Amino acid sequence: MNEFTWVFIFALLLMTGIEIWLSLRQKRHVLASRHAVPAAFSEQISLSAHQKAADYTVAKGGYKRGEAIYSGVILLLWTLGGGLALLYGGWSALGLSETVTGLLFILSFMVIGSVLELPAGWYKSFVMEEKFGFNRATPNIFFADFAKQLLLLVVMGVPVVWVTLWLMNSTGEFWWLYLWAAWMGFALFMMWAYPAFIAPFFNKFTPLEDQEMVHRVDNLLQRCGFNSQGIFVMDGSRRSGHGNAYFTGLGNNKRIVFFDTLLETLNPDQIEAVLAHELGHFRRQHVIKNMGLLAILSLVGLALLGWASTQTWFYTGLGVDTQNAAMALTLFMLVIPVFSFYLHPLLTHLSRKYEFEADAYAASVANADDLIAALVALYKENANTLTPDPLVSAVYDSHPPASMRIAALQNHPV
Repeated sequence: MNEFTWVFIFALLLMTGIEIWLSLRQKRHVLASRHAVPAAFSEQISLSAHQKAADYTVAKGGYKRGEAIYSGVILLLWTLGGGLALLYGGWSALGLSETVTGLLFILSFMVIGSVLELPAGWYKSFVMEEKFGFNRATPNIFFADFAKQLLLLVVMGVPVVWVTLWLMNSTGEFWWLYLWAAWMGFALFMMWAYPAFIAPFFNKFTPLEDQEMVHRVDNLLQRCGFNSQGIFVMDGSRRSGHGNAYFTGLGNNKRIVFFDTLLETLNPDQIEAVLAHELGHFRRQHVIKNMGLLAILSLVGLALLGWASTQTWFYTGLGVDTQNAAMALTLFMLVIPVFSFYLHPLLTHLSRKYEFEADAYAASVANADDLIAALVALYKENANTLTPDPLVSAVYDSHPPASMRIAALQNHPV
């Protein structure tokens, strides 16, 4: 243990304490407003639906508090508890090369981490979501998804980790710059490949069959200057009662996707307005801007890793004696969330700005009242609280509260 050990412990306790305090603050605020529907929504949302949203929000808060404590304990066991040292020692005893040992170490760490997250995932789906009527997955689907995730982790993880370790060990002092370029290239590739090759591994995507809706969507796309490879319906109802819509992909591989649950909840006018919002993200170049931000944060993070990987105190302060590329990368992945936690409000603010811009764009190419009606319907269907604590919402919620979004839409010039 050294000074960095105490900095790390303090930062972890502070982050966990703030998360729990914010969660309890949210609980108090939501329960205090549970007795009555906000006046702005009194005609669209029943008291029972409002109270269901409040209870669901409180339940999610309890889950997140437990998750924060559990994650903190697991993090300490991996680091100061000797978990990483034990795991690496087991692989190094086989006498393999440093690169192969590092590859097996990182992949096994990821697989074990996925297994450790399994109980929380089960509880979320089959206890919490089940209680509020949202879970539609079966145990077979749950474990099949887990098996598929592990398969993808191995198939994609082997080449990615191998290239990462090779660059770290073979390209000199500025390996982090070469690695950044490689990672950004991989990120672009994944954006292109995900809709056609990875997403169908988990869900079924079928072309939208409602010809009237197809015609409306095509007209909207023409007005917005958006080209896509098709309009698809995803069988989201196999796993959840929540609804959504999004566009995905890059270049000539862009797709528009509707959850089947969304099509069951909204009427055609509202669906068009929701799609116009999603297209607003495209027209306002939010995807490109987010990629630029990701590139900057990744570059800073890798530069920081490049420096930390040369510091003995970084390893010993986190409970390990082994000093190599694989250990540095694993330690960094584990501890960077503790120190980057305080970026949440800034990233949330930026995301909210984009949501307002997308809403404004939707109001300019579709009907603002239809988007308002869709938002209310989705908040009701997904049991999203209408009365979040303002501070908690500002820290965590990537989307502005319903009252703020609707007020902005109502004030949008016709």
